[in-house]
Amino acid sequence: MALGEGCPQAYAPLEELMRRRLGRDCLYVPSCRLGLYVALRHWCPPGGRVLMSPVNDDVIFFVVLAAGLRPVQAPLRADDGTIDTTAVPDSVWDGLSAVLTTNLYGNPDPAPELRARCDRLGIPLLEDAAHAIGTVVAGRPVGSFGDASVFSLSKHTGAGTGGFLTVADPAAREELARARDELLTPSRLSAELVHGLRPYAEAAVRGLRLTGAARAALRLLGFEERTDIRMALRPEELARALAPTPSLDAFDSWVRVDMHSYRLVPGRVGSRRTQRLLLRLDERLAAHLAGTQRLLDTPWAAPRPGPAQPLFRVPLLVEDRDAAAAALARHRITVGHLYDPPLDVYAGDRFTDASPAPSAAAWFARHALPVDPLQADRVAAVLDRSGVRPARPPGAASVRVPTRIPANVLRDPPRVRRSPR
Repeated sequence: MALGEGCPQAYAPLEELMRRRLGRDCLYVPSCRLGLYVALRHWCPPGGRVLMSPVNDDVIFFVVLAAGLRPVQAPLRADDGTIDTTAVPDSVWDGLSAVLTTNLYGNPDPAPELRARCDRLGIPLLEDAAHAIGTVVAGRPVGSFGDASVFSLSKHTGAGTGGFLTVADPAAREELARARDELLTPSRLSAELVHGLRPYAEAAVRGLRLTGAARAALRLLGFEERTDIRMALRPEELARALAPTPSLDAFDSWVRVDMHSYRLVPGRVGSRRTQRLLLRLDERLAAHLAGTQRLLDTPWAAPRPGPAQPLFRVPLLVEDRDAAAAALARHRITVGHLYDPPLDVYAGDRFTDASPAPSAAAWFARHALPVDPLQADRVAAVLDRSGVRPARPPGAASVRVPTRIPANVLRDPPRVRRSPR
């Protein structure tokens, strides 16, 4: 079915808003993961090899497998988890069919260098910009370098659904739209009601301090499928899914985790709410930037060259990540979007090629504490009172750890208008 059935022209305004922001054709998709699957199937030959980050959501790993491709894990920088192009051997470059960036937490992968390398190799560059809708690199927005890029509206905007597949060549749009439509499932009234009521229910749960009980109820209902940071791999089932020609249906039980509606056509309620939130994106990005700047001035932030970005999460680097997360949890500050262990450790060489230089990714995955910049002052105060010690990336110069955060870091918190999540 076509995306617009049941809500004619509902998504054209969303596509136009994103087109003006990015300067390229945009195709609305129900989820970033579905958009990425469509792009991988369009640009990569079956059995191809895709360079990707090992510190990434495992859902994206399963999307690559579902597209009939072999993940190849890239070496990363230890300070921010971005791809380290200098550590990729020529033998790895020469065997690739595509490069997939992650732009983890909004920190940009080296898109200009990757674009140049892909051009020399004659392979596509695909950008996962789910965390990076406001990130700029080399004067251009992330998502404007690749042959295609995908964005999520569940991150900075807080829409809870939807995303975009954007393309450099407008001629590809019609074929991509057909491929998207073949994968969609019809909208359901029940899903619309859940989508419309969920932000208010979540706000009520937080206000009544029922978060633990609510999570237990979600687990009983089968909506919370993770018992650890990574979902269960289920290797024998995974091998059976790979045996025939891979497809999204065969991998659905992995790809749908955390978002069972990833192929669902949203209805009018979701469209109207998403448009309102997208119109307020610049306001939201300004708040993320202010919080990011505050957190970058704390002892737990690794120094970064260039201007600050409006990060989706700020990866503070701490000696004991679990203890720091527990300290925040005691103050009802949730740490999410952890990706530990790296994917080559998680999946093994049966399902992926290991990184040629894995130590930096392992270090970053173990020490990164991704925190919401909209809670910058609360986070900094809790970590300071809890005595959380910063960790320094391998090779970084040692620095004196201050006993207290400088007062200016906790002064004058930014005024943030919060959208219901």
